[in-house]
Amino acid sequence: MPTFFISEELMTDTLRDQLWDLLRPVVESQGMELIFIECLRMPSRWVVRIFLDKEEGITVDDCSLISPLAGDIMDVHEIPPGPYTLEVSSPGLDRPLFRDQDFLKFKGAAIKVKTNRKIEGIKNFKGEIIDYVQEEDGPYLVIRSGVNIYRIQRDAFDKANLDYKI
Repeated sequence: MPTFFISEELMTDTLRDQLWDLLRPVVESQGMELIFIECLRMPSRWVVRIFLDKEEGITVDDCSLISPLAGDIMDVHEIPPGPYTLEVSSPGLDRPLFRDQDFLKFKGAAIKVKTNRKIEGIKNFKGEIIDYVQEEDGPYLVIRSGVNIYRIQRDAFDKANLDYKI
């Protein structure tokens, strides 16, 4: 019998995409927005983190409402395979920006971006979101950092978060 190896990154991306398709309609039916799902493989179990939002902010009651609904769906579909811990929460003040509409929604906000390659010699950016534009070779985030303007191609992102300042 042949043995197949699937990279952990591919597996977690596949799980995240499957969960997104299953959970988004349920979350939206409760008047909330699914903004991010994180799947982490630990030695003995999976950790699945679901981040929700709504205009007036997410409450503990909102998380308590979604958690059993999400858990039931995950159990029925056996996603992820095997034991898991489910965490449902608001995105917090340093909200991850994941979808194209997130970058448009938070135009003018402070952001931190970590890239998977150097852009103009830099991999870690902090600045203000000026724009998010679609071009022939894909979307670009335009940020102002001090007096500099940077255009960062979307596929160069490792991570992007709002930069909460006190």
